[in-house]
Amino acid sequence: MSSETGIPPARRGLLFVVSAPSGTGKTTVVERLVHVLPDLVLSRSYTSRAARPGEADGVDYNFVSRARFDEMVAADAFLEWADVFGNLYGTCEADAERVLRQGRDLVLVIDVQGARQVRRRYADTVGVFVMPPSFAVLEQRLRGRSKDTEAAMQRRLETARAEVAAFTEYEYVIVNDELDACVDRLRAIVLAERTRLRSAQREAERIVATFSMRTEPR
Repeated sequence: MSSETGIPPARRGLLFVVSAPSGTGKTTVVERLVHVLPDLVLSRSYTSRAARPGEADGVDYNFVSRARFDEMVAADAFLEWADVFGNLYGTCEADAERVLRQGRDLVLVIDVQGARQVRRRYADTVGVFVMPPSFAVLEQRLRGRSKDTEAAMQRRLETARAEVAAFTEYEYVIVNDELDACVDRLRAIVLAERTRLRSAQREAERIVATFSMRTEPR
């Protein structure tokens, strides 16, 4: 039920998964979208890494100790989790379910291996893969923003090569060649999925029922 009105939502929320190689800009795209599209929530991951300057617990991530993260893994608390360059990241299933039961749509920004884990639990997940315009552009973006060693940089680039090959596992593919245009493409996908029969059927049936109500002639 809605926490505000106590009225059951017209539908269960949709679960979107957005994946892309590191440096593609997927998080920025999704953050832009949730600010302009109502009832779309960006999932906040748990992580075992320390907060970086400017990051806040409960805002950017849920920061927990490595021991606490391991406890959650053992308790099967995560919808998905992964080791990303030595740091653990995961999506709490209870948090995701809370949003979906409220009838709001949830978007997870996760890597390819995380997306595969989600699909094993939620078969009707809508997957969107965000492509960089080219390998050269991705490398330029990574080198421009990262302070990684050259060895770490090469590891990221090799991971990107493997990840882009998985684009066929997703329902949609968009290219982040220009930020605003990419946000518009993702917005169109969300709006289209909301009007598919499996999403809109309950509300449509409610409307159809009103057509069977007979009114007395005046």
